[in-house]
Amino acid sequence: MLKTHGCGDLRAEHVGRKVTLAGWVNRRRDHGGVTFLDLRDRSGLVQVVANSEISEAAHLAATDVRNEWVVRVEGSVQSRPEGMQNPDLPTGEIEVMVDRLWVLNAANTPPFPINEETEVDENVRLKYRYLDLRREGMQANLKLRHQVVKYIRDFLDERGFWEIETPILFKTTPEGARDYLVPSRVHPGEFYALPQSPQQLKQLLMVAGVERYFQIARCFRDEDQRGDRQPEFTQLDLEMSFVEREDIMALTEELFTTMVEKLLPHKKLLNKPWQRLTYQEAMDRFGRDDPDIRFGLELVDVGEAAGGSGFKVFESVLESGGDVRGINAPGCGAFSRKEIDELTEYVKQFGAKGLAYLAVDESGEHRSSFAKFFSEEKLAQLLEIMQAEPGDLLLFVADEPAVVNESLGRLRLHLGDRLDLRDPSVLAFLWVIDFPFVTWNKEEARWDPSHHLFTSPMQEDVPLLDSDPGKARGQQYDMVLNGLETGGGSIRIHDRALQEKVFHLIGLEPGMARERFGHMLEAFEFGTPPHGGIAPGIDRLVRIFADEDHIREVIAFPKNQAARDVMAGAPSPAEPRQLKELHLKVVDTD
Repeated sequence: MLKTHGCGDLRAEHVGRKVTLAGWVNRRRDHGGVTFLDLRDRSGLVQVVANSEISEAAHLAATDVRNEWVVRVEGSVQSRPEGMQNPDLPTGEIEVMVDRLWVLNAANTPPFPINEETEVDENVRLKYRYLDLRREGMQANLKLRHQVVKYIRDFLDERGFWEIETPILFKTTPEGARDYLVPSRVHPGEFYALPQSPQQLKQLLMVAGVERYFQIARCFRDEDQRGDRQPEFTQLDLEMSFVEREDIMALTEELFTTMVEKLLPHKKLLNKPWQRLTYQEAMDRFGRDDPDIRFGLELVDVGEAAGGSGFKVFESVLESGGDVRGINAPGCGAFSRKEIDELTEYVKQFGAKGLAYLAVDESGEHRSSFAKFFSEEKLAQLLEIMQAEPGDLLLFVADEPAVVNESLGRLRLHLGDRLDLRDPSVLAFLWVIDFPFVTWNKEEARWDPSHHLFTSPMQEDVPLLDSDPGKARGQQYDMVLNGLETGGGSIRIHDRALQEKVFHLIGLEPGMARERFGHMLEAFEFGTPPHGGIAPGIDRLVRIFADEDHIREVIAFPKNQAARDVMAGAPSPAEPRQLKELHLKVVDTD
């Protein structure tokens, strides 16, 4: 090895010891006959001193080096002089007096500072990702991701799980997003697909008698990008046989609770055990099925007070079967009209036609966009339902339920950020259960699975598939953390007849079902155990653990928001020879 210790590993107990270090020059300071170098490697940073009185050759070599040069030094560890210690640095009590210094590689001036956490345009960072990854924050993210994955592997191994890889090249079986297709050279005109998830394969492993499987699985979806999406992503894929919903939820809860306690002791778990909400309760209270429960501002149904109030906007919505619901923003009663108008424009992005408001000042008086239409009795009823206090701001949306939930659910999060209510040091895990088994697709006049094709309905709800599918519940469960769905799972169908009934319900013709899923249906005839699983997203979880805004910060080499690798220049055109071998022709569709 070219070094005996990591730069960040040296401490006071190493004083007097001869060491050899190697790393990058983080900063250089020239004090005439003495040159100070902050030397950095993955373990951290240490000060090394090239003193001309100790080694003229080492001092001369040190005068030439610059930031990000790779050097090797040999010297002795000594205590820093009294008053010169750096309490903010783990190695701040010591320094290394250099006897010999070698330049292993010079470096051009980087396009952005490596030794500072300064704001840099993201496309520049991604173009020079190998430099961006040297920065302290990115090194910490990579280390945390490694620790999370290692903890998962150790935890599941101790509980009898086998890690098994499944194919990357598989059959195209759409699961809600477009597949990435891979043309076959040896089978002209035919294509593999990159897996959106290993869903079918992990179920087949249960048929195979594996019983407890997991994989740190790479998945691929050709969909529009945003902060928490990438064309390729990583999930913990987990499946178990002879289990019920509670078994999988209990295992998952133990895994991530103990992980946080070990790896993130500076974080506070809000609930242990995790809170549980039914889908309907989540929608009623938060307007979303992935609620952030770190703060209040819950949605309140005010239909009782709005009905017969004399305010036509509210009354007409209620008469047409819509909802009138509100949020109480405590202490926001002093918001200006301009600020309220900004909130109104915000909810309009999500389909709301407007935002009614009532601000209660500290004396109990109010200003409002609608209160003049209310009788004193109705107004008092509204204030009571909203639990209004002096200084509060009441905000209301009246519309069809989906619009009310979406606009107020978004407004709640927006206010949570504005009022600093979403504490990043708190981790609020919860389960959302009892989802609708299917949802009605108005455009295509058919039922769609709310999770995926292989999710089992609740056993007591199976008869509803024939009589009233919309009331059936699925054996689905979503893992939510701080307002983001971070994993989803279900108990699977393991009976061919029930699987074919579900295919028929969602309008999948028998011939198409056999073509796409014939291997699954056939497998179900050879003794399939009851089974289920879950797939938490590694990228999303680590992003939240690391307090980052998007998953690109916790992936070593991500694509940008246009799904491009700006470092390598991918995607890129294929050579004519390659296209010919694959029997493909690029056609301009403009």
